[in-house]
Amino acid sequence: MGRAFIGIGSNLGDRLGNILRALNSLTKRRIKPVKVSSLYESAPYGKEDQGYFYNMVAEVEVFMSPEELLKGLLDIERQMGRKREEKWGPRNIDLDILFYDDLVIESESLTVPHPDLENRVFILLPLFEIAPDFRHPVTGKSVARMLSELLKKKGIDILTIQSGASIMGSIT
Repeated sequence: MGRAFIGIGSNLGDRLGNILRALNSLTKRRIKPVKVSSLYESAPYGKEDQGYFYNMVAEVEVFMSPEELLKGLLDIERQMGRKREEKWGPRNIDLDILFYDDLVIESESLTVPHPDLENRVFILLPLFEIAPDFRHPVTGKSVARMLSELLKKKGIDILTIQSGASIMGSIT
């Protein structure tokens, strides 16, 4: 069994419906969501003349290799009518493997961790919500640290000191 984090996004059609449909499709493929972030709306990345995205991250248990997981995600995208016509173009669904355990993979078809994720608030913020202490296997930085560094770079100086769940455990 493996642990992966999947980025899920949509900026065409019924964005929420597309994301819920994709989440339901995961469970039919031996991909079990164990945690999901809140849903965020964000400006498009890379190509700005398109609609805003809904984005979230799901932590999943998988019973397959990273390559098989990628194939399953691409199958879901195809079944949902995803068209790959232009890089960073609009899409009804986008499913990306952000991390798979602590593996580092660079092949023709798959790069894990997902390239450039440390520069994408729409990935780091939902990922922070469900796995703030998860460490990037290449840089060794936690999700919390990557998010803090990115926000500072963007002129937003904020840092989480302690999670709400751990604070709740301290209340007597």
